[in-house]
Amino acid sequence: MYRYLFVFMGLLIFSFSNAQSKIPKKRKYGFTPKLVTGPYLQMPTSNSMTIRWRTADRDVSFVRYGKDENHLDQLAGNSSRTSEHIVNLTGLEPGTQYYYLIEGVRDTLKWDSDTRFQTLPLFRKKEKVAVGLFGDAGNNSDNQRKVRDAFKAYTQDRNLNALIMLGDNAYSFGTDAEYQQNFFDIYQDQFLKNTPVFAIPGNHDYHDYVTFAEHAQQSGLLAYFDRFTMPTKGELGGVASHTQSFYAFDLGNAHFIALDSYGLEDFKGTRVFDLDGRQAKWLIKDLEANKTKKWKIVLIHHPPYSMGSHNSDTEAQLIKIRENLTPIFEKYGVDVVFSGHSHDYERSKLMKGHTGNNASFHQGYFISQSSAKDNGTPNSAPYDKRKSNDGTVYVVAGSSGALDHQQKTYPHNAMPFSTNELGGAALLEIEDSRLEMKWINSEGKVWDNFVIIK
Repeated sequence: MYRYLFVFMGLLIFSFSNAQSKIPKKRKYGFTPKLVTGPYLQMPTSNSMTIRWRTADRDVSFVRYGKDENHLDQLAGNSSRTSEHIVNLTGLEPGTQYYYLIEGVRDTLKWDSDTRFQTLPLFRKKEKVAVGLFGDAGNNSDNQRKVRDAFKAYTQDRNLNALIMLGDNAYSFGTDAEYQQNFFDIYQDQFLKNTPVFAIPGNHDYHDYVTFAEHAQQSGLLAYFDRFTMPTKGELGGVASHTQSFYAFDLGNAHFIALDSYGLEDFKGTRVFDLDGRQAKWLIKDLEANKTKKWKIVLIHHPPYSMGSHNSDTEAQLIKIRENLTPIFEKYGVDVVFSGHSHDYERSKLMKGHTGNNASFHQGYFISQSSAKDNGTPNSAPYDKRKSNDGTVYVVAGSSGALDHQQKTYPHNAMPFSTNELGGAALLEIEDSRLEMKWINSEGKVWDNFVIIK
């Protein structure tokens, strides 16, 4: 009996010492399922992080992690067998870098010195937040890879708090295989294993087929809903939406509202631009509840103003979003609206009140005539919202992968800073009372930027 007790104690000591090591020793027996996707990060807070991955076969889900890459002394997970692994790490320290590895029942599935993440800082108005925004990215093109590499090189010395995908994340039909090939395989090692990702759906994520979003979630029809974990209960800030279709979250002193501009909200057939619909009512409720937040950012795939590959004068969705939603954005002091859908870059000045077509737009709708580049050149002063919170900047950042034609009336009169010569992605940096967006093109250059102060 004592002999068995000593053996048992020895096994415990071996297991504990193995948990302390930098890389757990590979075992030479048993079956190790193939790692297909991940790891990738979701749901960041100041004291938690969700880690997801996929294996080819069912396996257990465990994450070893710690603040020292040579000392991964904490363990989280469960022994339930699945191929879709979701592990939530809790009790973490704010603003702290953690290293981690993922493992199954017999072996380490993924580990290297860059498999790490940083928790969000505690909410303090002076803490800096940096976010990357990619639109219409997932078409597996040379442009997608050039934009990825240029953005990675430009931001390598920055701590990106999140990556936001602005819809059409996997062309052409948003299938599971397309998400794997055109999204995860391309961004995995460069961003996803150490930068939390948020996403909104576009028309291609819906297979270009208008369907009831809840049905799409429950039936597994759309890979978008299966591949991402969204904060549906208000756990990251904002009003609970109780749906993966649209949601809100906070990063520092910025409040983000992620909308679904394509799917049907229920069997009544309402969509985001229907003011009597579920999403529009939630949008207003969330803006009311968060009107004291310093910065408010809206994410919506379909743009209210565009003369790129899509025409906001002729396409019904874009017209209705402009007519019905921009007055709501502007009433509640939304600072920036980011969109995709058009495969180019377009940016307005600080503006308010325009709901008509391109021809009806005139300079009087601009609250400021400045470029807001804040670079010392003439007429480049930041947009100043210290005395009044009026005005919104509209940005179309839809060339992170797809890049093609423009309308004959390009650029839109409301979007004087526009180009479709090179693709790019947006870098949003917010620190206390200063917001700056930089559009980084595929050559790694800042082609456009603007600054807002409050």
